[in-house]
Amino acid sequence: MKTGKPGPSGETNETPQHRALGTASRAAILRLVRDSDDSLTAAEVVARIGLHASTVRAHLEQLVDAGLLMKARASDGAPGRPAWRYRAAAPEPAPGPYRTLAKALLDHLATAGGKAAREAGEAWGEQLAATTTESGRPVEAALEVLQGLGFDPRRQPASGGEPSGSREPEIHLHTCPFLDLVGEQPDVMCALHAGMIRGVVRAAGAPQAQAVLEPFAAPNACVVRLRLAPTRGKGARS
Repeated sequence: MKTGKPGPSGETNETPQHRALGTASRAAILRLVRDSDDSLTAAEVVARIGLHASTVRAHLEQLVDAGLLMKARASDGAPGRPAWRYRAAAPEPAPGPYRTLAKALLDHLATAGGKAAREAGEAWGEQLAATTTESGRPVEAALEVLQGLGFDPRRQPASGGEPSGSREPEIHLHTCPFLDLVGEQPDVMCALHAGMIRGVVRAAGAPQAQAVLEPFAAPNACVVRLRLAPTRGKGARS
């Protein structure tokens, strides 16, 4: 956590992190989320902390605004809009001019909606696919690109009796190099990443593929589910 910096007259200037932790309740909520093996919804925090739901939601949002928590929507397959889920953010978001540029572009995409973010991501993914060594192997190409970007991707073994060559492989993302930006525009950033992955696998040999990104769908990981439409001819292996 960042510490306050001395001001011109020697006093300590408060950072947003210090202000966010100015109450015992917010500090307890942050500790609870950090200690959890999985992300938590506001309702789960309420059940464990014992504060009123509206109070907990306000505390969670202040922790997100301070960069101490991040949030994203995780669908559990139930109808309706899924609840926000919260987990600890990276302790030190990477600074620099490119982060500022990325934030400006993300804010612009937020005004255009999720479709624009997915389309921008797909164009980005097509460009990234051209740099991989796995042309014609869509899943391997996605893994290579995601690894290069810092997502720590891990392909999951087939389960439920599915063959190892299943047309719906699953990849778990254990880190996010854009964690601080996800906290500011979670829906847009996740749509951008899903579009990027789709662009990679389509350009790498599965032109009808779909990619679904579910934040926090597994303990300590976001889940990518690839749906690879049957393809003909060479260069379509997964």
